[in-house]
Amino acid sequence: MESVLRRGGAPSCPAPSSHILRRSFSAESAPERKVAVLGAAGGIGQPLALLMKLNPLVSRLALYDIAGTPGVAADVSHINTRAEVKGYMAEEQLGQALEGSDVVIIPAGVPRKPGMTRDDLFNINAGIVKSLCTAIAKYCPNALVNMISNPVNSTVPIAAEVFKKAGTYDEKKLFGVTTLDVVRAKTFYAGKANVPVAEVDVPVVGGHAGITILPLFSQATPATNALSEDGIKALTKRTQDGGTEVVEAKAGKGSATLSMAYAGAIFADACLKGLNEIPDIVECSFVQSSITELPFFASKVRLGKNGVEEVLGLGTLSDYEKEGLENLKPELKASIEKGIKFAKEN
Repeated sequence: MESVLRRGGAPSCPAPSSHILRRSFSAESAPERKVAVLGAAGGIGQPLALLMKLNPLVSRLALYDIAGTPGVAADVSHINTRAEVKGYMAEEQLGQALEGSDVVIIPAGVPRKPGMTRDDLFNINAGIVKSLCTAIAKYCPNALVNMISNPVNSTVPIAAEVFKKAGTYDEKKLFGVTTLDVVRAKTFYAGKANVPVAEVDVPVVGGHAGITILPLFSQATPATNALSEDGIKALTKRTQDGGTEVVEAKAGKGSATLSMAYAGAIFADACLKGLNEIPDIVECSFVQSSITELPFFASKVRLGKNGVEEVLGLGTLSDYEKEGLENLKPELKASIEKGIKFAKEN
């Protein structure tokens, strides 16, 4: 039986040798940080576990799933990097996995299959997220929570409601991970604009499904004149449909796991740097927000020792982007309300 915890990110450089790790990332220079991955035996969870093991900012790595985690933990634990790895399996060990965590990453849930929308995942994944967040509220209420489980537009509001009910909600510490949209937008833009992808930045705002994903190519750097209006529309659509592109290419064998794990590790790394008070850490994320009339919205966020230090505005939008923004609001609003309704009724 397929693990129900299945939705499963990364240092920007290869793992340094253990000698360099000891020299550069001693306990003095990098604080002790525990990261928990919930859904660590899944398609996203396994590569995400690997990438977090390679991150020199992680001192303890807790891997949790309902099945299969001891093997993943044993495998990853043999890598000669700083993080001490422990595997936890089944609900009775969830508390131990979470205790003392600074960052909790949730790739748990079922993946998309061909023909499924992110919304089709809702009922299964909503229940999983609700139970995991109930445990987070009990065992590590101050952790930064990185929500990967889809549909993010609904699972983040569910988490918020669970934390509110438990009396532990801190809007600065709950993040919907939309980094994969940014990763895709950067990659696709670099290919069309013929610029080095490592130098590209593209903000992506809105939500994390279909038309709610709004890449702001007018703000992309380095700027280019190589893209026509039709070219920008095509890039926007490809970014919005990136997940479907992978689902179809895998022909029923899965969804975006490797690229999602990479994106998840990138965002977790940013959270850890923020906690360690490294200045000017800015990433896009789906958070509680007042920059539109919607209660949650993805935009650039400055990260710091408390999580969200500042939710940054949208900047100047092109006419096409303004239209896209207005078009996405009703769908995003409905997804947010669906999550809140689920949490209150269950």
